[in-house]
Amino acid sequence: MLRPPYTKYSRLHIYYLDQRNLPPINDPDLIGIWIEDDTAILFFHQAKEELVRCLCRDTGASIVYQADLDYQDWEAGVQITSFATKTLRVRPIWEPQGNLELLQPGRTEILLDPSVIFGSGFHATTRLCLETLELLLLESGMRINSVLDLGTGTGLLAVAAAKLGVKRVTALDNNPLAVEVAKRNVELNNCADRVEVRQFDLMGELPDMNYDMGYDLVITNLYKGLLIRLFTDSGFWHPGLYMVSGFIPGMEGDLLAALPADRIQMLHRANSEQWRLWLLQYKARGQVA
Repeated sequence: MLRPPYTKYSRLHIYYLDQRNLPPINDPDLIGIWIEDDTAILFFHQAKEELVRCLCRDTGASIVYQADLDYQDWEAGVQITSFATKTLRVRPIWEPQGNLELLQPGRTEILLDPSVIFGSGFHATTRLCLETLELLLLESGMRINSVLDLGTGTGLLAVAAAKLGVKRVTALDNNPLAVEVAKRNVELNNCADRVEVRQFDLMGELPDMNYDMGYDLVITNLYKGLLIRLFTDSGFWHPGLYMVSGFIPGMEGDLLAALPADRIQMLHRANSEQWRLWLLQYKARGQVA
């Protein structure tokens, strides 16, 4: 995350280590530590060869690889700049308010520190989810008071749901850095009274889908393997709406095959660039026509 004296991301100095259990790193240039399986990826604003060398000596870790990248290269060339949907304007925290055309009357602003989280919130699949959230919460006439956001990443969709009027949002992610960044973004947008962010490993178990009378909407902007794992677990399905995204056309066949077809109604399909989105309704057995 951005911490003083830094106000924006420029260069990323990345060190991929073969161990995840590292002591705390107290360095003003540290952006964060991404934990992936049994490895740790360290991100700094400045080169830290000596610090990392000492860390490896003290812990027995080894450097798998290291890189010096422009921040935009880490984001796969996606431009990290303000954008707007019908009712929302999303602005990275280092960008001045600037383009007032994007903040028209009636638009609500979301400030975002995307950090180095995969799926920063500025990608087409996330915008697709934002647009569908607007459709659901502002135009559909459906009553949605609670949302469960699985794989929240930066927390953008959770914050957007709260900004659009949802009273209770639970946002889960397996990665400690994503949880830290999402909590920061919730605080930046004054949503802490409506959004709870927690660390949770969906590959290990399911969250409590009935927490406090269940969720009206479940958001799953995830990768194919994890979507199939959720779809094939009967505990994942409860009467309500499911927004599914994060997949491309070639994956749709396998995903459709994993759905409980006799209980699912496809309410809406959308696409943006190569990404696809489904809005599903799961019905209890007595509700099925």
